[in-house]
Amino acid sequence: MLREQIVRVVPAAAIPGGEVAIECEGFDTSSLRECRALFGGAAAHLVGLSPSRVLAIVPEELEGGETEVILESADGRRSNPARVVVGRKLAEDLHIVANPAFDPDDGSLYVTRSGSRGQRVPVSIFRVEAGGELMSLNGEIANPTGIAFDSLGQMFVTSRLDGTVYRFTPFHEVVPFARNLGVATGIAFDRVGRMYVGDRTGNIHRVNGVGEADVWALLEPSVAAYHLAFGPDDRLYVTGPTVSSFEAVHRIDEDGRASVFFRGLGRPQGLAFDHEGFLYVAASYRGRRGIIRISPEGSDAALAVAGMNVVGLAFSTAGDMVVATNEAVYSLPLGIAGTLLR
Repeated sequence: MLREQIVRVVPAAAIPGGEVAIECEGFDTSSLRECRALFGGAAAHLVGLSPSRVLAIVPEELEGGETEVILESADGRRSNPARVVVGRKLAEDLHIVANPAFDPDDGSLYVTRSGSRGQRVPVSIFRVEAGGELMSLNGEIANPTGIAFDSLGQMFVTSRLDGTVYRFTPFHEVVPFARNLGVATGIAFDRVGRMYVGDRTGNIHRVNGVGEADVWALLEPSVAAYHLAFGPDDRLYVTGPTVSSFEAVHRIDEDGRASVFFRGLGRPQGLAFDHEGFLYVAASYRGRRGIIRISPEGSDAALAVAGMNVVGLAFSTAGDMVVATNEAVYSLPLGIAGTLLR
């Protein structure tokens, strides 16, 4: 029996650059320079280690998929292999500030090159085809932020620059749908098709079918953006980073009354539910960064996917989780079914 044993890798999923903890037994750390953690044969940068726990950064050069992890001790002995799912990069050279979104009709993924405030770029919306091809879609929307599809399959995009929600036609033309929404960021639809838009100054707007908006709920202003998602209980869940390091996911009932669903996250951003009612949030928790999984009751949380600079996520119909950083998107085959309002 091997002396060095990997007990488990926590979390068992990561994107390149994420920090995972390798829990182990009998790891010889007498010579730190000779200790290694190998991911698919690539040596990881170690940020902490002991005989029972190794903190390692997932190598950037990994191609993605299920990857074998092995520890190599100071005396050259190797542990048993463990498995971790590493995200496969779909696209890069982006500037994403919220969740990407899947087209419910054809499964293609939409992402943004949002740019700094006021910046206009030649192409600001892209479509990632099922085969991974990146297609330029539109450059008319300045600072595109939130993306969402309604029950008819129409795509809507918010602009935090001009406070407008734009609708995409079947010919990929953009038409203003709702205006004067402040610093418009997050966007979501409820089960009856009503649109909700988060204005980072503190307003949550409810928008009817002809683009008329009313202030529906009030929250503390955000220093970045509001992110919205409806839960299986038909409540609206909202994150919006402030200057606090102990921030909350808010839950808003049908009358616009807000309460705290879960508190303890650092800079929470994009969020999404799975079909079992677990909430996934791009945030940090207890000093570790990535996608945090929160129980349906809001009673506990744990790191589900390790990653740095994570801003959002989305679930495909095939059960893949797409994780967005501020410059790239990755796909992880985790077999998680998300929720979809159709």
